[in-house]
Amino acid sequence: MKASGLHALGPLREALRTRQREAPQRAEREAAERAGLEAERRAFADAVGPVTRLGPSARSEHRRRPPPPLAQQRALDEQAALRQAWSDIVDVESLLHTDEELSFRRPGVGPDVVARLRRGRWSIQGQLDLHGLRRDEARAALVEFIAVAARRGWRCVRIVHGKGLGSPGREPVLKAKVQRWLTQSDTVIAFAQASAPHGGAGALVVLLAGAPARRSAPD
Repeated sequence: MKASGLHALGPLREALRTRQREAPQRAEREAAERAGLEAERRAFADAVGPVTRLGPSARSEHRRRPPPPLAQQRALDEQAALRQAWSDIVDVESLLHTDEELSFRRPGVGPDVVARLRRGRWSIQGQLDLHGLRRDEARAALVEFIAVAARRGWRCVRIVHGKGLGSPGREPVLKAKVQRWLTQSDTVIAFAQASAPHGGAGALVVLLAGAPARRSAPD
């Protein structure tokens, strides 16, 4: 056992001798690396010139102001309330100012406004296409679209409800509902059936409350 233990110390002694032989070379490499770093520091200092270190009191930390909180839940609650408030059973005939083509205007809005809407005199700033949506989906989409348009300051938008060619009996189911919903929105001050180039009987051009809308062409 004693001879075996002494035999096992042989590799350890050899490793120690190898390390001792390599120590001067390792020291030379470390010294060369330190000399190189020092040379780079001096070269940088020569290139930059005299530098005055700032004290702690001279430092200024800039903290960005957090963005204002968004009342997302409030907006969702308001939209939900609007969806519930917009009824399908409003008597449209008592609300619409009808003529040879369907139109609507609030009290105090002149018939010339509707005429200009019908002729496409207002610049359309946004559009909502309700094709393929069910009643509740279409109502929710319309509520959100009108709210977005109001926030963005849009004045004239187009609502595409379709002509009902794909509906049972080829009746435009959404058309009448969209009319009822729009008349219940305080943001809507007038609408008219779109001209043929803008969708004809399958769309409405809607004027929203706000600053005067931009006209696309002179009267």
